[in-house]
Amino acid sequence: MSLRHFSKFLPRWPAFVCAAALILAGQPTQGQVAPGSAQNRAQLLGSQANPTVPNIAPSAENQGYAIASPNEKDIGEQQILKRIEEYKPFTVSVYSPFFWTSNVALVNTGEEDDVVVAPGITLMYQPRITKTFYAELGVVQQFFLYDRFSELNFGSLDAIAGVAYYLPQFHNLSLRARYDYNRLTDTDNFDEFFVNHSIILNAELPFRIGRAQQVFLGVALNLSVYANPEPPRRNDYSFYVGYDVALSRSFSIDAAARLAVRDYYVGDRTDVSEIISLSANYRIRDWLILSALSSFAWNQSNHSVFDYSVANVGGGVALTLKF
Repeated sequence: MSLRHFSKFLPRWPAFVCAAALILAGQPTQGQVAPGSAQNRAQLLGSQANPTVPNIAPSAENQGYAIASPNEKDIGEQQILKRIEEYKPFTVSVYSPFFWTSNVALVNTGEEDDVVVAPGITLMYQPRITKTFYAELGVVQQFFLYDRFSELNFGSLDAIAGVAYYLPQFHNLSLRARYDYNRLTDTDNFDEFFVNHSIILNAELPFRIGRAQQVFLGVALNLSVYANPEPPRRNDYSFYVGYDVALSRSFSIDAAARLAVRDYYVGDRTDVSEIISLSANYRIRDWLILSALSSFAWNQSNHSVFDYSVANVGGGVALTLKF
């Protein structure tokens, strides 16, 4: 669903004013939020409930074959034709995760906790060009609204254009390339305080365990080609591993761990972040899901002022329509 400016010792200043002060000052002081904090908060709080790129990998089922059975080896290989559901390229998702967060501004001293609600909407159009090649066009708007520290409130808009290619002959490897335009604004007047244009490249390899479990490995490159202002601009290089298990038709558990290296363009700064996330999801209807969400993150930088740790625990509801 994509975490993000403000001074711990000036809690009543608007977030965008503090961001401007940080930019003019060059390097932030010990008590200030680092440039890039808004992007970090959006990633940490929004990613679990922000389906910016829904999974459209062509499984064995939607290619017209029955799912493999553990007993098939006993009776010989078989390919059973089944009715194929019509592919639906449009996806509309409306969601509202809510979290208690232990470190609202992602600082290394003077941490403050708060409750944040992050409602959003995703509109995606993913036309199928060939059997395993898809285009992706979408818009994502999400708001991050804090209870006590309302000065931290901001909105994040993403416009996405890209392609996805699936290789069933290579263990269902999926490849994605997309352009992402990200615009951050305050929530009072929707004044812009950061814009970033990036190219995102992703490769993911799934390993199915029986009928109900899956492990996946992936790498992702997020390369900034232009940002304004310049200080928060960075490239992200990450590796991740995840595990999904369906305990019933309605209840599933997802876990993921990500290691990311963030190379900033300004200030000779490099961060290494570890993020662990866990969610439990209950599908009430095909279009309605309730979730319990949690994530834990640690950031280490070659400038210790940017070190931080944070825990986020909460829940969410998502409504998704495909047509």
